[in-house]
This record gives sequence, C-alpha cells and structure tokens, in this order.
Amino acid sequence: MSMEFIEALAEIEREKGISKDILLEAIEAALISSYKRNFNTAQNVRVDINRFTGVIKVYARKTVVDEVLDPRLEISVEASREINPHYTLDDVAEIEVTPRDFGRIAAQTAKQVVTQRIREAERGLIYNAFIDKEEDIVNGIVQRQDVRNLFIDLGKVEAVLPLTELMPTDKFKHGDRVKSFITKVENTTKGPQIFLSRTHPGLLKRLFELEVPEIYDGVVEIRSVAREAGFRSKIAVHSRNPEVDPVGSCVGQKGMRVQTIVTELKGEKIDIVRWSESVEEYVANALSPSKVIEVIVYEQEKMARVIVPDYQLSLAIGIKGQNARLAAKLTGWKIDIKSESQAEQEYGRPKSAMSTMHQDSVSID
Repeated sequence: MSMEFIEALAEIEREKGISKDILLEAIEAALISSYKRNFNTAQNVRVDINRFTGVIKVYARKTVVDEVLDPRLEISVEASREINPHYTLDDVAEIEVTPRDFGRIAAQTAKQVVTQRIREAERGLIYNAFIDKEEDIVNGIVQRQDVRNLFIDLGKVEAVLPLTELMPTDKFKHGDRVKSFITKVENTTKGPQIFLSRTHPGLLKRLFELEVPEIYDGVVEIRSVAREAGFRSKIAVHSRNPEVDPVGSCVGQKGMRVQTIVTELKGEKIDIVRWSESVEEYVANALSPSKVIEVIVYEQEKMARVIVPDYQLSLAIGIKGQNARLAAKLTGWKIDIKSESQAEQEYGRPKSAMSTMHQDSVSID
C-alpha cells in the first residue's frame, strides 16, 4: 500500500460517495481473513492501515496471563512487559507480526474489497433511484427476449417486462423503445430488480397525468380506472374547480390530449366519464357510450339496475359484456342492465313513466 492508494480511495469517495474510512475498515477486516488463510494461523490479529501513508501492519493480540496455556492466544506477564512495561494481567498485548510478503496479498485483497463495495454502492444508488419511481412510467429499449420475459434497458439497469404484462397489440423487437409502468422494485443479492407492465391500470392513469396539465396540477382528479388492456378502458374524473370541465380537460382541443394516449396504447379505446357522488348518475355515466333511461340503486346488495332504450341494450352491454364489465369495475357496483321492454314486462313500468337521464362522458376510439 502507498500514498497513491490512499489518494485513490479519496477519489472514489468524491466520485462514488463511498466513505474512505468505511472502505479502509472493510479492507482491514478482509485482510484479517486473508492473513489467517494464507499463513494458516488461528491467533487473534488486528490489521492497521495508516490513514496518511497507507502502510499496513499486522498485530497479534494476546491476553496477558500468569501461566500460558495457548501461546497463540496468550502471553506471560514477563514477556508482555518486554513489549510494554505497563501491561498487567488480563490486558491485551499487541505484537507486530507483519509478514514480509504481505503487501502483495494486501493489494489483491484491497482491490477485491474496493470493487465489491463500489458495486454494492452503485446497486444501492440504482435501487434508491428506482424505488422512488415505483408506480411511475419509464422509457427503455428492448435488449433481448426469452420464453417468459422481455428485458428492457433503462440505462443503469435492465428491467423485466413479463410477456404476460404485454398488451395483445404489442409487438416489440430488439432496439424498440418501450414506455412501461413500474409495478415493483426489489433489492436482491444480484442487485435491484425492476418489474414492468404495459397492462396495469396505473399506466393509463400516469399517461393522463403526464398529458393533462389540470390532472398534474391537482385541479382535476382521476377517481377510478378500469382497463382491459389493448381493447377498452374507462376512466372517471372529477374537477375540484366547478369552472373546469374534467372530461373536456382530458379530451383536449380537438381530442388531441386523449388521442396521444390512444396512440401510445396502440388504439385502445378510452371512455372518459364524469365521477359523481350520486350513484345513479355515476353508474349512468360509466355505461358510456350507451344512453341510460333510469338507474335503480339497491344499497344493501351494492347493485344498480339500469334501464336503457331497447335499441341501446347491446351497446350498453358491449361485445362479450365488456362495456358492462368495465362500468362495474369502474364504479365498484354490480350492474344489471335491462331494456325498456324488459323493464315494462318484468316490473310493469310503462315506457311513458321513464325519462332519459343526463349523462356526461366521452368515448374515444
């Protein structure tokens, strides 16, 4: 070791943020193991690295006793006082035992320790950087693919995007740029592991937050999201300012804002609906683009029976029940949809007694 080594540690401290003293303590601990392994000894030793010159010394530590039973661990009072006249019983005497060729072993050990600590520190920095981005959007580049995952280069780390978390419309190849949602960040023995998704409802929510300034500023709130990735989504929004239209803010002038999101999601259809404290109004809005005549709420069952015009029944239910299913997810209520004719037949309500409810929503294809 030398002054150059100490200066190199100081440079690492400046560049990597790893304390020089912590590195030196780690090297000293590692050198104790190296000394015992290379010189086949079981005695207690202490390794000292001079913080200014880099000079390394090894000291055997022996307890001062009246009668020596194990010379590797003990030293007599008389022998200890030849080293230092102030030693007394039960003191620990230190005797320098630095081997002649210990410098070579020390250099190898120090290099391994420093490399390992730098790697650990960099992993820690990466983990801390990405744990703050959990449930956020990141951009990356497709590096490779195996039978289960896409591996995405995020710059300092490679993230995992399971194939099950891809939208049906997603087709990526090596070198393609991918915008994904961070679902989980784990700190493992191999370093930080980051898991991504393209199907998570959080991706849609974050895209709106990035695209709509009113949402980013907190004027418009996203109250609920329901998504069948790659096909159709519904998002319920509410404005804290009565003068700001939440649906219009999300749609944007000539639909530009929402169209940007639709393009990012490869044509996924998006229904933007106004959230309401009134369950009747909220459920009616959630069934967009279908028109709703009446909503009857059953609080105890948390179920809403919805009556729609005859010609709107298939639209309200949607292909394979998708529209009704997403509306139920969005509102958290079970929804039973009936046509006017069915309602008249089952409940005896004449059509003239029904009036169409006002709905506030927009559907983007």
